Amino acid sequence: MNYTTIWAISFLAIAGVIMRPFKVAEAVYAVSGVILLLILQLIKPAEALTGVLKGADVYLFLTGMMLLAETAREEKLFDWLAAHATVMAKGSPHRLFLLIYIVGVIVTVFLSNDATAVVLTPAVAAAVKAARVDKPLPYLLICAFIANAASFVLPISNPANLVIYASKMPSLLHWLDLYTIPSVCAVVVSYLALKFIQRSCFKDKIQTGIDVPRLSNGGKTALLGIGFTAIVLLISSALDTQLGLPTAITGVITSGIVIIRSKKNPLLVIRGVSWSVLPLVAGLFVIVEALNHTGLTQHLAGALNNAIVHSVSGAAWVSGGIVAVVCNLTNNLPAGLIAGNVIQNGTVPEVVKSAILIGVDLGPNLSVTGSLATILWLVALRREGQTISAWAFLKIGSIVMSAALIAALASLWIF
Repeated sequence: MNYTTIWAISFLAIAGVIMRPFKVAEAVYAVSGVILLLILQLIKPAEALTGVLKGADVYLFLTGMMLLAETAREEKLFDWLAAHATVMAKGSPHRLFLLIYIVGVIVTVFLSNDATAVVLTPAVAAAVKAARVDKPLPYLLICAFIANAASFVLPISNPANLVIYASKMPSLLHWLDLYTIPSVCAVVVSYLALKFIQRSCFKDKIQTGIDVPRLSNGGKTALLGIGFTAIVLLISSALDTQLGLPTAITGVITSGIVIIRSKKNPLLVIRGVSWSVLPLVAGLFVIVEALNHTGLTQHLAGALNNAIVHSVSGAAWVSGGIVAVVCNLTNNLPAGLIAGNVIQNGTVPEVVKSAILIGVDLGPNLSVTGSLATILWLVALRREGQTISAWAFLKIGSIVMSAALIAALASLWIF
């Protein structure tokens, strides 16, 4: 009975996060689920605290990235970058689309998919506004799709990678050996599919006479801070250390320097950060901790081992596909946490681990709430006065995600 109740509460909480009824913030549903589990004594306070603490590195990582993004936004760094991108496009919507996509790949690879959602979305919004684009949404969609498509190029490209491998993270060179070809396939196929679907937006010319604004000293400092953060993350990854604390430190220092030099009120930056993301993530960690007490990990590990015994290749294809779909039913963070526990509880062949990670990273491109990055993108989108329905995103995602997933898994299987 207790297990059934835990499942029911977890399902309702995650459903609330995904569907967001009454337009209430996603964090409210995750935290409400945790409170209900505690009130009904289905999880002990100490166990809930354990779940919260497991996400410490993710909270620090997100805090640093959000501070960097908000500081850069306040200093008009995104407007400056947008103007340059628009000038380089030379009136071609095709070129502007490609430029935005390439920048999205770079940001995702070196700063993570969450950074792409938080940092790139306002920059793209500024770019299409400067270019006087009639339909900005196709360009903004790039931020959502590339955030997931390029999120397994490096270990630092997605916090979910850290969750899945935990203390057994491959070395940087071994990671590149495993994921370079599947990543290239996912990035290229996602671009081609997304561009084909959005081909109607390329009919009109875009503005060419764009004045490039002068970048303030604060903007230059923010740009340097973002670049320095990327270097720190690469070094941390190579040294096999957790990424949260270095990211938080560089974010706080960069914001502090910019605020002091610009003589601005720090509350402007603090108020602009979407802090509700942190309790949302913490709530999901606790819900997964409760689900683990129902024996979920053991059941899934047993099923995976049986599949591996029958066929390693079959297990890779099936597990990658199932995980990709499940991410859109539960969000890829809890799905990644559960998948990580399953992998760490048994002896899983490398190709199956890789297929599961690709499913966790790439699968969320199917729906608007498949990943934390896409949720962050939705928040950023709303701030820019843009919206997209879950159904409209699903129609696009069903093509883009499916094509990219098949290409990535096929390359993994072949090579």
